[in-house]
Amino acid sequence: MAGVRVGHVTRIADAPHVLRTGVTAIQPLNVPYWQESVFAGFHSFNGFGEVTGSHWIAETGVLTSPICMSSAFSIGVLRDTLLAHPKQNGIDDRWHQPMAGETFDGVLNDGWEGPITRADVTAALDGASGGRVAEGSIGGGTGMMTFEFKSGIGTSSRVAATPCGSFTVGALVQSNFGNRSELTVDGVPVGRHIGYEVVDSPQRRDQGSIVIVLATDAPLLPPQCARLARRGGIGLGRVGGFGSNRSGDFIVAFSTGNRVPFNDVAIAEGLRMLPNEAMNPLFRAASEAVEEAIVNSMTMSDSMTGVDGTTVHALPTDKLVEVMQRYGRGPESTS
Repeated sequence: MAGVRVGHVTRIADAPHVLRTGVTAIQPLNVPYWQESVFAGFHSFNGFGEVTGSHWIAETGVLTSPICMSSAFSIGVLRDTLLAHPKQNGIDDRWHQPMAGETFDGVLNDGWEGPITRADVTAALDGASGGRVAEGSIGGGTGMMTFEFKSGIGTSSRVAATPCGSFTVGALVQSNFGNRSELTVDGVPVGRHIGYEVVDSPQRRDQGSIVIVLATDAPLLPPQCARLARRGGIGLGRVGGFGSNRSGDFIVAFSTGNRVPFNDVAIAEGLRMLPNEAMNPLFRAASEAVEEAIVNSMTMSDSMTGVDGTTVHALPTDKLVEVMQRYGRGPESTS
């Protein structure tokens, strides 16, 4: 989406420790975040995990920080680096609440021995750029698995046509959850048709985590951003997630349609607001984009072997297409 920038740093090594990890950074605007902020909302679908800075968004509705995502082992490094980043750039009069999220990559990554470094986080922040976002086993998604297939970072977007004009809704996910049998694509129970005899799994589970980021250029106020964030949970459910007890499922939504200057003494003027009655197309777009982004996090990932020789296999796209066609999806469906 125009103005939003994403950066990845990936760390893969076999010695002295097995590393399959990284960091992904999202810069909400095309200007330094210490100059302008955006309105945002946060939703915890199930809270077994951590997203720093979420309380500040709930309190003020303003996102004053980039969003960084990585391994559960590294969330402290993310937070500390984000906090110090403005000062490293010569800005010492701006305090912000760092937003950092995590999912657990310990199936493939020896995170106890090799968390990412401040230099990694800084490189992701400073290297963030616009345009097409790299997906799959990259950045914070390097060591992740979803529905027991290799996954990572996934993105998608929709154009929502409202009575007030057309707006973009984009989704980026760091996906790491789900039992194989629950995987559903466009209503098709794909996971039930790709059993362990077809693709083995190193860990049969129904828990995990996902961090979902929604961005839109529609002019939304903070309560509307929170409403949009909640619709991200619908996309999670459509693909087979149900918020299991030990799953950290978190969604942050922000709007670039209003910019909030860093100013402690002047009233912000010229704010715009999309009518609530016009938001239904955005809600639909958010749920569809999240669903597709989760699927893309798998289809864009290759098989990976990590710590202790553990291999997480990729979702076989030929089998995926075969199952979808069996249910009447696709140009060569059997229905």
